[in-house]
Amino acid sequence: MTLLQLTQNITSQAGDVASQTFSYIDKIKDFAIGYAPKIAGAVIFYLVGSWIIGKLVSVMRKILLKRDYDASLQSFLISLVKVALTILLLVSIAGILGVDTTAFSALIVGAGVAIGSALNGTLGNLAGGVMMLVFKPFKVGDMIEAQGITGVVTEQGVFSTTVMTADNKTVFVPNGPLSTGVITNYTTHGNLRVDITMAISPSQDIEKAKTSAINSLLKHPKVFKDPAPNVSVAKVADGMITLSIQPYCVQQDYWDVFFGCTELVKKGWDQDGIEGPTPTRVIINKN
Repeated sequence: MTLLQLTQNITSQAGDVASQTFSYIDKIKDFAIGYAPKIAGAVIFYLVGSWIIGKLVSVMRKILLKRDYDASLQSFLISLVKVALTILLLVSIAGILGVDTTAFSALIVGAGVAIGSALNGTLGNLAGGVMMLVFKPFKVGDMIEAQGITGVVTEQGVFSTTVMTADNKTVFVPNGPLSTGVITNYTTHGNLRVDITMAISPSQDIEKAKTSAINSLLKHPKVFKDPAPNVSVAKVADGMITLSIQPYCVQQDYWDVFFGCTELVKKGWDQDGIEGPTPTRVIINKN
């Protein structure tokens, strides 16, 4: 190949490269001219949307703090709202840029259905926890009876509630069934009635036994004078008179009062000569 031909080939290739370069530059210019307004609009929309989301989250945080909602509930709801609004903002920006958002919507719905099916029980516990944290049927420190468990609430979470029983067992109760079942709160009114059942012999003086029991109850330092303890006849059957003995105390002293008053009443009856029921058995000889 001669020098002239080599020069011509180089010149021709350089021309092709320059032509392709100018073609790419023209395409970039056309793309920039066509999409520059959309990109600018998307950037502005993102900045404004982020500012609005921040303001909404701030207002929501102030409302939750003002209404004294649980700290874990506040954190969960704020995070949930922020994530949901951010996803909505990004999908809207994609629409501004000309991207078909139908696929995104279908993907989000499909993911939600799949997650909901996989976490059916967990989501039920989550919903129950949120409802209880909002409506507050009990709070930490309250004594409750629910789902066959009686004890003091030590922690109230979004998914489960922790209860400490009288024998120091820690029980984790799922919030789903807890929120839909019957909850007995023993602490709502500030004092708690202790129910003690004791029996005396049917031959004993009922009024004397009631007076002795009340005097014994008032000796306990943790029994309230107001409301005053009460003693009533609950049942007369089975060869005995059953008395319902009802002192009042604060929730934390329930078991101390229950066992202490049972012992005090028994000692008081012994001192006052009040006899308890004597088991009897009747044997019939048919011969």
